[in-house]
Amino acid sequence: MLPDSYAGQCDRDEQPTQHYEVVKELGDCYAALSDFERARQCYRQAAELASEQAGPYVGLGVVGMQSEQLDDALAAFEIARKLDPNCAEAYGGLAMVHQQRENFQLAFEMYLRCLEIDTDNLVALLGLFQTSRQMGSFSKIIHYLEVFLDKHPGDTSVLFCLATLYARDDRLEQAGDLLRTVLTLDPGKVEAANMLAEVEGQLEELQSQGVA
Repeated sequence: MLPDSYAGQCDRDEQPTQHYEVVKELGDCYAALSDFERARQCYRQAAELASEQAGPYVGLGVVGMQSEQLDDALAAFEIARKLDPNCAEAYGGLAMVHQQRENFQLAFEMYLRCLEIDTDNLVALLGLFQTSRQMGSFSKIIHYLEVFLDKHPGDTSVLFCLATLYARDDRLEQAGDLLRTVLTLDPGKVEAANMLAEVEGQLEELQSQGVA
């Protein structure tokens, strides 16, 4: 719970000790507690305290998504993007809104931009994978998955995604290696076990034909 001394803090006039960071963090706390109205009040006040900062608008965008007000979320993320063209969170937020609206091409472009800025953004990476599945286009994803795994080699979700793409691209041996790594790290992952069985079956068939 938040301290009682914070109750109603965002409804008061600005005080000398009430700095931008404090108000924004308070908004984050309210958002985490699903108190969306107070979160909005705090983010709006933070935007008044530091009109050049994208953070409060990212917060408003997140609250808009959490409360299923996608128009508000889209508008807030757009403002954040204009204030800071290198704000990965703004592009990621825009991508999620477009994905929810099934605007997959726009979502794909926003996720790509987000990953160009922040290659470690797992949410954007998995979102890119999901939108690509909807579009049937995977050519641009493998690079970002490989870059992410260079830094996070034990992430089973990304390993499994990359194995899926390798298998689709007929890179069966590489797919098999990744799937075995996934099962070593997470022996209970049924999807990986099933896919490994399929991949090994395809390899055996190719070997019997003298192809592999």
